[in-house]
Amino acid sequence: MGVNNVVLLEALEWFDETGQELLHRLPEEGSGEIKYGAQLTVRESQAAVLFYKGKAGDAFGPGRHTLKTGNIPIVTKLLSAPWGLISPLRAEVFFVNLKVFADLRWGTLDPVAFRDAELGLVRLRAHGVFNIRIVQPVLLINTLAGTMGRYTTEQVEDYLRQVIVSRFNDYLGEHLRTLFDLPGRFDDIAAGLKRALEADFARFGLALDGLYVTSITPPEEVQQAIDDRSRLSVIKDMDNFVRMKAAMAMEKAATGTGEAGAGLGLGLGMMMPALFGNLQGAGGRAAAGVAAVQARCAECGNDIPAGARFCPFCGHEQLVSQQCDHCGANLPPEAAFCPRCGHPADEHPREVVCPGCHATNLPGAVYCNQCGDRLG
Repeated sequence: MGVNNVVLLEALEWFDETGQELLHRLPEEGSGEIKYGAQLTVRESQAAVLFYKGKAGDAFGPGRHTLKTGNIPIVTKLLSAPWGLISPLRAEVFFVNLKVFADLRWGTLDPVAFRDAELGLVRLRAHGVFNIRIVQPVLLINTLAGTMGRYTTEQVEDYLRQVIVSRFNDYLGEHLRTLFDLPGRFDDIAAGLKRALEADFARFGLALDGLYVTSITPPEEVQQAIDDRSRLSVIKDMDNFVRMKAAMAMEKAATGTGEAGAGLGLGLGMMMPALFGNLQGAGGRAAAGVAAVQARCAECGNDIPAGARFCPFCGHEQLVSQQCDHCGANLPPEAAFCPRCGHPADEHPREVVCPGCHATNLPGAVYCNQCGDRLG
C-alpha cells in the first residue's frame, strides 16, 4: 500500500477477508507520514476516518477521496531531520466496516435468579443470537477500539453478552409473572429486551440490528413441575385417569413372576375395591358434579372412599354382616364374643339389601354404600 515511502503518494484501501473485523487501521504498525494528495478508496460497505495530528477528522463515505496533510514528498523528510527524519505530522486512516455482523451469540454463563410468582426463586439459563452494525464510526473508535490496529467481533462480543444478560434479568423480573406464561412469549421478550438495550449499544456507536431468544431453561426439577402441570391440564376426568392407570399397573403385575410379583398383585388387589367401588351407578352422581363422600376406616383411622369394601391402607374389611355393640369391631360370622373387647355378641338387626344394586348394607343404613341410592 506504500504508506511510509519517501517519494511516492499513498493509495489507501482495505478488504476484510475474515468478515469479523469491525475496523482496521492503516498503516498497521502505527501512525505514518501520509502525504498531501494521497488517494483513499472507500467501498459501499465501509467508512473511513482520517486521524491527523492526533485528532479525528470527518468520516469519508464510499468513493475515492484525496487526503490533505502537511506531509510533502521529500521536503517533509528534510524538514524532519531534528526529529530523526520522522515527521511529527502523524496521520493514520481507520477503515470501519458498516455491514451487519450477524449470528453473534449471547447466553448466561451462570444461571440468573428469577422470582416466580408460583414456583418461588428459580435459576434460569437463557441463550440467543444478536446482530450489530456500526452507526457512528468516530464514537466506536474513541470508546472501544482506541489506538488498536484492528478490532473484531470476538473482542466486543464478550462484553456485549454481559450487557444483554444483565438487561435480560431485569426485563424478566419486570414483565414476566411466572414461567407458566413463558410459552409463546419469546418474540415479545426479544422485542422488549432489544428496546431496553438500544441505549447501551448506542453509547459505543453501535446499533442492535436484531436480537433473538432461542431458549430459556429452568432447572430439571422445575421443568418436571411444568410438565406435570401441563399433563394435569390435559386430563379432564382425574378419577377415570387414576382407575385406568391402576388397571394398567395390575395388568403389568399379573405378568410378573416370583414373590415380588405376587406381593404386588396382592397389594393392588386390596386397592381394587377403593378404585372401582364407585363405577356402578356412579354416572348420575359424577355427571351432577357431586364430590365423593369420604368414610373413615375403623381399624386404622384413615379416610377412605365411601362404599369401599376394603381399606386401601390396611386391607380391613368395611362391609360386614354384624358389629360389636360395645366397641364397634367387625364380628366374624356366628361369633359368640367380640374378638377385640370380649363383649358377648347379641342378636343384631338384620342387614339392609339395596333394591337397586342388591348390595348388602349395615343395619340402619339410609343410603347404599355401593351405589348411593336411598334405601327403603
